[in-house]
Amino acid sequence: MKQSILSKDGVSYVVPFVLITSCFALWGFANDITNPMVKAFSKIFRMSATDGAMVQVAFYGGYFAMAFPAAMFIRRFSYKAGVLVGLGLYALGAFLFYPAKMTGEYYPFLAAYFILTCGLSFLETSSNPYILSMGTEETATRRLNLAQSFNPMGSLLGMYVAMNFIQAKLNPLDTATRANLSPEEFEAVKEYDLSVLIAPYLTIGLVILAMFLVIMFWPMPKNGDKNHEINFLPTLRRIFTMPHYREGVIAQFFYVGVQIMCWTFIIQYGTRVLMAEGMGEQAAEVMSQQYNIIAMVIFCCSRFICTFLLRYVNTGQLLMLLAVAGGALVVGVITLQNIYGLYCLVGVSACMSLMFPTIYGIALTGLGDDAKFGAAGLIMAILGGSVLPPLQASIIDKGELFGMPAVNVSFILPFICFVVIAIYGQRTYLRSKGKL
Repeated sequence: MKQSILSKDGVSYVVPFVLITSCFALWGFANDITNPMVKAFSKIFRMSATDGAMVQVAFYGGYFAMAFPAAMFIRRFSYKAGVLVGLGLYALGAFLFYPAKMTGEYYPFLAAYFILTCGLSFLETSSNPYILSMGTEETATRRLNLAQSFNPMGSLLGMYVAMNFIQAKLNPLDTATRANLSPEEFEAVKEYDLSVLIAPYLTIGLVILAMFLVIMFWPMPKNGDKNHEINFLPTLRRIFTMPHYREGVIAQFFYVGVQIMCWTFIIQYGTRVLMAEGMGEQAAEVMSQQYNIIAMVIFCCSRFICTFLLRYVNTGQLLMLLAVAGGALVVGVITLQNIYGLYCLVGVSACMSLMFPTIYGIALTGLGDDAKFGAAGLIMAILGGSVLPPLQASIIDKGELFGMPAVNVSFILPFICFVVIAIYGQRTYLRSKGKL
């Protein structure tokens, strides 16, 4: 008889698993309603792509800043307490969009994003190892992949809301026309657009508040909450001497970078391709987001397929093969300057689906109670989503490079990311065979 992945020592963790897994969908929503906002804020405030990418700096900077404080909090209290603080900060950041809109300035929105993602950092630092603890260590990576499979469902909803309730409802004036508005006209358009933009965030704030109350009053397991000592520096030294963990943090940095770059700048890439075919700017942006949603559907389906394949294929080997395939598709994104390049960019999502939870599971293997701090290091690696997209945006702002559209050339950064991930997959495979 096969062992259940949601039980241990006769105890079932189905309900706690469902509740914590719902948090995976909630932070997926936040991630993917935000990616199109780089383009939206650029239009609303008449900024460059580089300035618009500050959204990602604030968003993923919150993950980086709060990861180790979250780990110390969780170590001192519990996984459940960490989840509750995460949900509380998430809701607070979402509600802060209203006062940010009242100021009519860009930077208060960045502050709201930062607070929101401090909450997401608590949530991810708590939820990932919490899921790993809800069963045996032998089934931990499969369990985390199953939980992470619900993350793209939240992402899909975030993309859908961004497309239909923000992008499609913004004032249809294109970038060039907005640049010529008088100050009074600009303020009127900006006021309208910001009112459209904040509504979904205020709504999700209410949903998060309801989720907070459900988890607060539901009895949750205390697996992994027995040791409350905070030996911060000795623990860090111990876990970073482990090659599979140290290299996993590096691989995760580049994975999150490639994911955010491919899902953020598909809007710029698709808009250029579709406008070249005669489509208007706003229609091209909305259509590009539709391609992004297709990419997320592919990502979601691929996650379930890859989770199944992990039962039969070596984890490191599958990670390496997917990274190689992703790199090959990115070559098509760079070299093709038509709709086929956009198709390649959509296809990249199939290759990325397995990567985050698999790198996470590999890196935390054998860490035991140190997994709380190990998880924090992996969440800090989400900084890749803050560092790499602005670099890509600065390339896109060049307009043209080497006789090619700069947006095409900019995808050399995702290609480099896939090379790093492929190397980690190969080294993981060699370790599993005792060859490294």
